[in-house]
Amino acid sequence: MTEFTLDPSKTACIFIEFQNEFTTEGGKLHGAVKDCIEATGTVENAAKVMKSAREAGCTIIHCPIMFEKGHNEISKTPYGILAGVKEGEAFTNNEWGSEICDGLKPEDGDLVVKGKSGLCGFHSTNLDFLLRQNNIENVALAGFLTNCCVESTMRSAYERGYRVYTLKDCCGATSVAGQQAAYEYTFGLFSIPTESGEFLKSLTKD
Repeated sequence: MTEFTLDPSKTACIFIEFQNEFTTEGGKLHGAVKDCIEATGTVENAAKVMKSAREAGCTIIHCPIMFEKGHNEISKTPYGILAGVKEGEAFTNNEWGSEICDGLKPEDGDLVVKGKSGLCGFHSTNLDFLLRQNNIENVALAGFLTNCCVESTMRSAYERGYRVYTLKDCCGATSVAGQQAAYEYTFGLFSIPTESGEFLKSLTKD
């Protein structure tokens, strides 16, 4: 694994869609990711990263996805993953399923991305604004789904010139095989794949 050193004042941890729909029993999409997140320890590892990175001085950014009731933001004839979101009425604003899960809720000083109603954490949101206003150069990504929203956000961050780190043990997909395929064939093209322990060791203060 590649060794690296990061300045916390220039580093943001972006937690993508750690919402009850995915993370918590009873969530509409929890069953689809349950096996993967249990095998990976996704939620527990992400919570450790959030706490330690916050204490180290990193910028903590929460990136939830939400839709108004009726999901009119999505096409009347959707296809692919957004079709399932709309049909299942997942991530409806002001409902339990769209809330950020216990253990990873925002604290004072954290930032929350506004406007995410698609796959990429940048498109339609204020994420790039938040990063640039805080002089961020490095971004560490965690969340759901590994090969969907995390990957979309990773590609955009890479093309925008950020140095991107993906936390392999802090992500979740609909299958362990799909997650491993993303790590093996895709993540290394657009980021530096790493794990939570290595990332936290890299945080140094001058």
